[in-house]
Amino acid sequence: MPYAALRLSPSTRMTGGSSAPTGGATNQPNHNTTISRRRMVHTTPLVRAEALAKAVASPGGRLTILDDISLAVAPGEAVAIVGTSGSGKSTLLGLLAGLDAPTHGRVWLGGIALDELDEDGRAELRARLVGFVFQSFHLLPTLTALENVMLPLELRGEEARATARELLARVGLEARASHYPAQLSGGEQQRVALARAFVVRPKVLFADEPTGNLDERTGARVIELMFALREEAGCTLILVTHDAALAARCDRRVSLEAGRIAGQS
Repeated sequence: MPYAALRLSPSTRMTGGSSAPTGGATNQPNHNTTISRRRMVHTTPLVRAEALAKAVASPGGRLTILDDISLAVAPGEAVAIVGTSGSGKSTLLGLLAGLDAPTHGRVWLGGIALDELDEDGRAELRARLVGFVFQSFHLLPTLTALENVMLPLELRGEEARATARELLARVGLEARASHYPAQLSGGEQQRVALARAFVVRPKVLFADEPTGNLDERTGARVIELMFALREEAGCTLILVTHDAALAARCDRRVSLEAGRIAGQS
C-alpha cells in the first residue's frame, strides 16, 4: 500500500507503510469546503472517475502512472482491478478512495466531487462512506483487537464497544478481543481489519490485495468472510488483486496495462 498515512477523521491519522510518490501538479481545493456543509445525494454510480491521470517526478523525468482512466461503479457492484505489477492498480484504488489526488481528472464518491473538498472534508466523507482493507493490515499496535475495531465508531462519536464485539464475534475472534496485533497471526489480524472495515456499515469497501500476505488456506477464509460481510452490508466492493479466482467472484474485472484500461469483462 503506497500511502504514508490513512486519514481516519479530520483530526486523526493512522500511519504505516511507505511514502506515496510525490511530484507533479495535483488538484488542490482553493476553498475550505467540508462535507458537513454539503448535502449527501444518492446517485448512480456510487464511485465515478473521469479522465484520471497521475504523474510523478522521477530521476529520469516525469513518470506517468495512470492516464485517461474513466470508470463508473454502481451501488452494490463488486469490481476487481487487475493487472501486472506496476500497472497502476493500487494508485487507481487510492485515487478512487480519495487517499491521493490525481494530476488531472476528477473523482466523485457518493455523488460528491472530491476536488471540491479540502483534506478534512475528504477525511470526513471517507469516515461516513468507506471501509478499507489493506495487504499489510494497518492495525494500530498499541490498541487491542477490540479497540482497533471500535476506533472508527469512536471517531464518529457513536457507541462502539458492543457493536465492535459483535463484529469480532462475526469474524470468529471474540475470544481474542483483548489481544494486541503482535499477539495475533496474520490471518487473525486481517480478520480484525475486516471487522474494523465493516463496523461502520460502509457504502463502499476498498480492498488492496487483501490476501497478499496470507497463505492460500487463510486467504480463502478471509475472502469468504469478506464476501459474506459485504453481502450482509449490501455495500459496493472495489478490490485490487493478482488472484484470478478472487477476481472471478466479482461482477466485473477492469484490466490495467501500463497505466491505462486495457479491457473490462
